[in-house]
Amino acid sequence: MTDDFDFTKPQPAQPATPAAQSPSSAPSAPFKPAQSRFYDAKVAEELFRSAGKPERFAAGHALFTEEEKAKGGLFGGRNAARMHYVVEGEVALTHRGKPLDTVKPGEVFGEMAVVSERPRSATATAKTDAATISLDRGELQAAFARSPEFALMLMSVMFDRLRFLAARLATRKATGAAREASVFDAATLAQFEQALPRASTVRHWQDTVVMREGQTGAFMYVVKSGRVAISIRGTMVEVVQPGGIFGEMALVDQAPRNATATTQTECELLQVDRPSLLAAVKAQPAFAMAMLRGVAERLRYMNEQLN
Repeated sequence: MTDDFDFTKPQPAQPATPAAQSPSSAPSAPFKPAQSRFYDAKVAEELFRSAGKPERFAAGHALFTEEEKAKGGLFGGRNAARMHYVVEGEVALTHRGKPLDTVKPGEVFGEMAVVSERPRSATATAKTDAATISLDRGELQAAFARSPEFALMLMSVMFDRLRFLAARLATRKATGAAREASVFDAATLAQFEQALPRASTVRHWQDTVVMREGQTGAFMYVVKSGRVAISIRGTMVEVVQPGGIFGEMALVDQAPRNATATTQTECELLQVDRPSLLAAVKAQPAFAMAMLRGVAERLRYMNEQLN
């Protein structure tokens, strides 16, 4: 089955500080955004109320089912995947008929099907009469223009999960080739650079360390030319190609660097600070959606490596 990373499948729960907990010691509850220290229910509610669609569901109604995929194209608008903010009541999440969790007021669910456009990995059913506010992909992207901070909050929630998965992967011997990653195509990269109020292009020789694990990060980097290897505790996990991004985790949530980045070739990098990123997202919210989808693909890759 193709996984949409709604954080609803059975997996270790997210610890408050991912690196501080042994990966094998976590319980088997699923991870969900509200478990992240970066999730703010008030910020989420404000965005959903300003841009979303109020909905009500009777107890027993299925909001969506696992493996369900949104229909695209001219006639698919009514069936677009939607993410939900729970206003009243409770929603049960199940996988293959087995209970996973209950989503309660103030929490969101279904976000990764919207971001990644992949099939659902779980079924959501109203446990009681429930009221939600929902957003499809287009509505979410438009909302980013009004609240770019929400886009960064959603990234931070996803980064929490990435850090936990990275800690688990670091305890295992690498079994396959490093993932090759890119986020922006050439045209989008040019638009992104143009939308930045300030940015600088830096050049590095081959085998230059651009950032190290544990450092404080003031910038994220977009590869304009060349290739950059990303490693965690000495194990290479990703190769960033032109149009790819690295260092965004520390920039977005201002946590220490989670990985080391070393140039594999001579490289030209676009160096971006946090205020510039927020301004670019506000001007062109499609940039945030592209970045979120890139994070979702990284989550998918890491889950595949663990499984």
